[in-house]
Amino acid sequence: MANPIQPVKGTTDYYPEEMALRAWLYGQMRQVSEAFGYQEYEGPMLERLDLYAAKSGEELVEKQSYVFEDRGGERITLRPELTPTLARMVAARQRQMALPLRWWSFGPFWRYERPQKGRTREFFQWNIDLIGDDSPEADAELAAIAATFLKNVGFSPNETQILVNNRALMQDELLNLGIAKGDLAAVYGLIDRRDKMTADKWRDYGEELGLDAPQLEGVTALMKNQDLWKNSAVLPRFFEAVDSFGVSDYVRFAPNIIRGLDYYTGTVFEAWDTAGDFRAIFGGGRYDDLVNAVGGDPVPAVGFAVGNVVLSLLLEALGHRPDFSASPAPVYVTVFDGDSLLPALKLAAELRAAGLKVTSHLDPNDKLGKQFTHADRLGAKVVLILGPDELKNGEVAIKHLASGDQRSLPRSEVAERVSKLLVHGESK
Repeated sequence: MANPIQPVKGTTDYYPEEMALRAWLYGQMRQVSEAFGYQEYEGPMLERLDLYAAKSGEELVEKQSYVFEDRGGERITLRPELTPTLARMVAARQRQMALPLRWWSFGPFWRYERPQKGRTREFFQWNIDLIGDDSPEADAELAAIAATFLKNVGFSPNETQILVNNRALMQDELLNLGIAKGDLAAVYGLIDRRDKMTADKWRDYGEELGLDAPQLEGVTALMKNQDLWKNSAVLPRFFEAVDSFGVSDYVRFAPNIIRGLDYYTGTVFEAWDTAGDFRAIFGGGRYDDLVNAVGGDPVPAVGFAVGNVVLSLLLEALGHRPDFSASPAPVYVTVFDGDSLLPALKLAAELRAAGLKVTSHLDPNDKLGKQFTHADRLGAKVVLILGPDELKNGEVAIKHLASGDQRSLPRSEVAERVSKLLVHGESK
């Protein structure tokens, strides 16, 4: 086509090889979630905008959300995140639920941002949360889940680290610097932007917020103090629990981690590649006030979210992306001629019923050589031929593509023979 229609800016076409990676990630997320006893759930793709106005922050609500009016005049948004939806769902059935809840989900989200490396406007995200437990050990469990996932998909502690801080700790330290409580949210934003701005621009921004020179120096000192966690009421217990979970090599304190969303109340964490070549792989933390902010009773909660975009790029960059070149159907049933088409389709159905993955050739006018070439390009391992002689003798010809070996067997033995070839190759 001279002028093909382009996809919407910031969206992704998932061709089979990209879809295979997304499906693999989903499987890894499911495996880790279930290993820790978490249940899968899902919420709607559309939400009322005021759900996010409750606590998510002005930037997400006013600048990044896809907002429109429905025919009833209500402001609706494509969901930019899932935590407010989770809080709403918990609030709706709070009195019927046995806490704590361990829930997880994987689905699509939308944010109107400038597309760049590691950031798209449409993305898929794993969300996992523990609701109803306010202990440091609950925070540590989420960090352990994150670390286990990183390990399972192939990242070593030398390649990725989960950086941890605590907002209550930072609040106390910032108040000690003489920063007014009403200015804390703005200063949290200042801390969160440190790695995104030059030192001069960051200092200018701090002055615009009303911080004087001693306060700016104090904030800078806090962000460099690697022993600051010892002043926390909860982080010593958190790190002891992380050690008990066996993932301490993936988790460390980082006083510059603060998280940008307004609803975080306690321990927060982000995962980064140690080389610093990418955006944060994921982030999360404790949000004890969100359920009551959307109409429920107060309930403690902690969780994190992992997007597929940065994760996929990092897997590729560090050589951990799995090989998805293998055919989804390693068995290919050819068609010899028009008379053998329906018997060949029936053979394929028999093999599928036996648990094999099978592709059927459908055009009886194609020569066998062309069919063999096509099967090889698809990654098939075994090709089956049902010609006139095979039909007459009740047999099937089996060709192992790697070795070139071909032999005929009674039809009743084909499923077993093909299964062995797929597992062991022609040597067995």
